[in-house]
Parts: sequence; C-alpha cells; structure tokens
Amino acid sequence: MQTHQYDVVIVGAGGAGMRAALEASGRARTAVISKLYPTRSHTGAAQGGMCAALANVEEDNWEWHTFDTVKGGDYLVDQDAAEVMAKEAIDAVLDLEHMGLPFNRTPEGRIDQRRFGGHTRNHGEAAVRRACYAADRTGHMILQTLYQNCVKQNVEFYNEFYVLDLIVDHDLSAGHVPEGEEVNATGVVAYDLATGEIHVFQAKSIVFATGGAGKIFKTTSNAHTLTGDGMALALRRGFPLEDMEFFQFHPTGLAGLGILLSEAARGEGAILRNSEGERFMERYAPTIKDLAPRDIVARSMANEVREGRGCGPNKDYVLLDLTHLEPAHIDAKLPDITEFARTYLGVEPYTEPVPVYPTAHYAMGGIPTNIQAEVLRNDQDVVKGLYAAGECACVSVHGSNRLGTNSLLDINVFGKRAGRAAAEYALTAEFRELPEDPTASVVAELENMRSRPDGERVADLRKALQETMDRNAQVFRTAESLTEALDDVRALQKRYRNVSVQDKGRMFNTDLLEALELGFLLDIAEVTVVAAINRKESRGGHFREDFPKRDDVNYMKHTMIYRRPLAQDGEAAEVFDGSDEYFSHAEEFDDYQVVLGSKPVTVTRYQPMERKY
Repeated sequence: MQTHQYDVVIVGAGGAGMRAALEASGRARTAVISKLYPTRSHTGAAQGGMCAALANVEEDNWEWHTFDTVKGGDYLVDQDAAEVMAKEAIDAVLDLEHMGLPFNRTPEGRIDQRRFGGHTRNHGEAAVRRACYAADRTGHMILQTLYQNCVKQNVEFYNEFYVLDLIVDHDLSAGHVPEGEEVNATGVVAYDLATGEIHVFQAKSIVFATGGAGKIFKTTSNAHTLTGDGMALALRRGFPLEDMEFFQFHPTGLAGLGILLSEAARGEGAILRNSEGERFMERYAPTIKDLAPRDIVARSMANEVREGRGCGPNKDYVLLDLTHLEPAHIDAKLPDITEFARTYLGVEPYTEPVPVYPTAHYAMGGIPTNIQAEVLRNDQDVVKGLYAAGECACVSVHGSNRLGTNSLLDINVFGKRAGRAAAEYALTAEFRELPEDPTASVVAELENMRSRPDGERVADLRKALQETMDRNAQVFRTAESLTEALDDVRALQKRYRNVSVQDKGRMFNTDLLEALELGFLLDIAEVTVVAAINRKESRGGHFREDFPKRDDVNYMKHTMIYRRPLAQDGEAAEVFDGSDEYFSHAEEFDDYQVVLGSKPVTVTRYQPMERKY
C-alpha cells in the first residue's frame, strides 16, 4: 500500500474534473485521479455546443436562458442554481476562448452560435442562437483545451487509477452521526491498473467528478466506462442520491446502436420524419418543432413508432433528414456525425435520411450539492471537505430534463466553483486521521473475486441488467414494468455475490475492474428503479404511462434516496436523516433497505406552469 497526501484530490479527469483542477491547483497542492487517460474522458464525446447568452448572433440575455432551463427541466430545477449557471455562462465561454479553444466564428470574428432544443428568445417566442460551438466536436475541443492548460499549470495526474472507496470519519451507512457532530471526508482508496497496487490518497478536500451511469442501459450514447462509480461510492457510504429516476434519452441515436448524432444537426436545419414522410414534430411542438426539449422529442419519436409510423423493415425507428441542406454546409458544421452515419450504418447523409431512435444519454440525478458544489448528507447538511461537479452531481440545474448544451456549461461553471471551494477549504483545514486500515474492505473484495475458482460471469450479468433496463425503464414506464426491472436487478445483485474473473493476475487486470464496475451499475440501477416506482407522475425524462400527468401537489420535490442497514432482527436500524411524509416507502432487502426522502425545490422567480412549445 502506498499513501499520498494532497490538499485537494479530484476524482475524474473529464471536463468538470479538469476545470476544478485548473481552479484548485493555483491555490493548493492538487492531484487528479482518473481511471482513463484524461483526453479519453467522456466529455470528448459531446458534440453540439456550450450555451451562453453572448448575443453574438441574435438578441439574448441570461434571464431568458434561466427561464428556458427552468421550463425545460419541467420546473424541478433549483432556480438559484440555474441563475448562477446562466449568469456565469458568459465568463465560462470566454475563459475557454482565452485558454485557446477554437470556437467557430462569425464573419465579424465573434464566437458563432447555433440554435438548440428548448433555447428560446423572450420566454418562448422563437428559437434563439445560444450554443457556442466548434463544429460538431465541441466536447473534444474543451477536453483538449483543459488538459493542455492543466499540463501548463503542472497539475499532477494519476492516470488509470480506479477509485474504489471514499474514506469519511463517520460512516453513515453504518448508522447516524451523533447530534451536533460534523461528517468529514478524509481520503480515497485507489487501485493502480498498471501494477495492481492499492494507493491511499489523504486529502483535506475531495472533488468527485466521475461522470454518469449510462451503461445501466443497453442502448446508450455513453462510453463503456460510464458506470456510476462516484455515485455508487457516495450511496454506499450512506449519503443520499438525488432525483435518480430522471434519465434523459437523447432523441437521435443511430438506430440499433445508440451512437449519438448531435442535436446540432437539428439546430442546423435537419428534420425528423416518420414513414409517411411527415415532419411529425409539428403536431407535438408546433412553435419550435424539431427543436423542442429532448424529453418531448424522444417521447414523440417513440410514440410514432408505437402507433405504427416507424420506418424500416421492423418499423422501429424514424428518420433524420439532412438531404435538403447543402453538402458544403454539412461538411463545415457537422463533419463528425455525418461520418458516423456513413461508417456505422452505411448511409450517405447528403442523399439519404439517417435512421435514428432515442438512446440513454444523461443522468439528471446524482450526488446532491449546493451551489458551492458542497456535497449534502441529507436535505441541508454538508459533508465537510467533499465536493461534486458534472454529471455525477445534482445541483439540480437540469431538474427532470436537461436542455442540450447545458451539460458542457454545467461542468465548466460548477467544476470551477468546486475547485475554488475545495482549495479555499483546504487552506484553512487540517489533515484528518485515517482509519487504522483504510484499504481492508477494498482488498478483501478484490481478493474474493480474484481467488474464486468459478462463478458468475461479469458479461452475462451486465447483459441481463442492460436488457431489463432497456425493456422496462426506458422512455415509457409503468409500475408493472418498473417492478419487473427491480425484481431482475435484485436477482442479479444476489448472483453478483458469486461473481468470478478469469484473469487472476495483478497487472492490467481489466477483467477484475469490470467486475467492480458491474457492482456500481447494479447499485445505481436499483436506486433508479426504486425512485421511478415511487414517483407516481410524469415529469421531464420520467414518463409513467399509468400516471401520464404532472402532479405538482404531491411531487414538486426532489427525491432523496438512501441505503440504510437492517438491525439483526431484520427491522430498519434507524429512521434516516431527512425523513418526511413524501415517498413514505422503503424497499427492504436481505441486509439493508432503500429509503426515500425529499428535498424542496428552490423557486425564486418562475412559478410552475403548463409546459408548451
């Protein structure tokens, strides 16, 4: 075991992690731990743009951006957080420009901006050009720019290190904190892929920027590595996860594959059509049509297929039509996604419409934080020295449905805030004592998997998990389908206890690490489904066919989901922090229960109203 000491440790080297590192490393000794080489992080897959009310192309202002974010999130957005994000968006874009990011330019030399779904002028009057972009590879450019600046600033990276445990001085998963006492994060335990060694990183501040969990689904735009690690570690330590039922399905994944075709295509004028050649979004969102928010477009597409107007031999997709656009315009603005269509489907976008269908894309829920990126351990109390930003976090700027281009903005605004807050805290804090053997549970789990002669195969369990989630918890959901998914996940969790790996070695044992990631996926799938069962309404990305209306009376609150141990007699150990009458439900399993509480939605200026486009 090796031990390291840093003022600030950042877990994850995507956009949020590296933006935090840039902010923290100028103030305090900072390390970034990443299970990937930083430029392979999933931020690089983001295509369409990063929004800010620059008004470089059309009239715009941050208040309109705030309203669109709140309305797009179906009013479950915390409005104080949305205001912060919209106000600081302009500086976030200019920061990247000054770092050297090559944005597309207008003829006058300003940063160019394109239209994107749900972004409007004057509170819905018409679509507005708000998305700053670098062709259709904006995320890739952000990632490269941030990494180059981290290298320039001498940020220390530990690449291909897998963080497998979070060290805190009070483990909430084992019970409650004595009244009046604080909970402090003290470090993380990581596995070095190259050597198989265990490393302990002691830190005054820790920032989680570990990304999403799209691999709980089979059809997803997410990379193989998006397994919900940071979320699952927080959950296992007794911290809540917020709004886990809300998962966004991006409308335009390549049919049958899930590989993403950016919303930028529709921003540049592409049209969705059904088997009759109809531009069907005119029926669902007559004002902004194909540029409605993603949840509305995804449901509309799925509904066209369900009602028999799908395309192809199995009538199981719709078409994205770019054929009316000039080839030169396509090449200039959308070079990557058109190449995807050619490579993966053999379709020529110049002359043929592209088969598309919704794909699991983005988790609106995650580790709850306040606007300073401090992690919450219930509905109000913070964990000292622990911060989170990006897709693994839920400051709730996305509510129940994220607007396109707000994710690249989120990681820059709140990544910066997390890094600054973590460094400032570290400058006044002391290192806290580590447990006597902080690696014991991780080492035991690794050795059990490695030494088991035979058992369940990781690939089989992962396939079964993804198939039941695709079948039962995707765009449309019912109590029956979600209950089936929960039963399947629980059965898979029991089988997971007997999982084994073929590779028994220590160096570059990806087989072993995929087994650990499967455990994270099962934990995240479980709480996603439990939260979805208990939200008996339809809102944003969560659509219940048995409860098709939004219910503000009972469900205008954030879901907070906890895992709590059972006492020896099988009863719940204690009432959990933050309990109330909302979602008075607990799913009881072999040795723990999943319990749901709530947190109020912060409303500042925009009262909930019917959502029309």
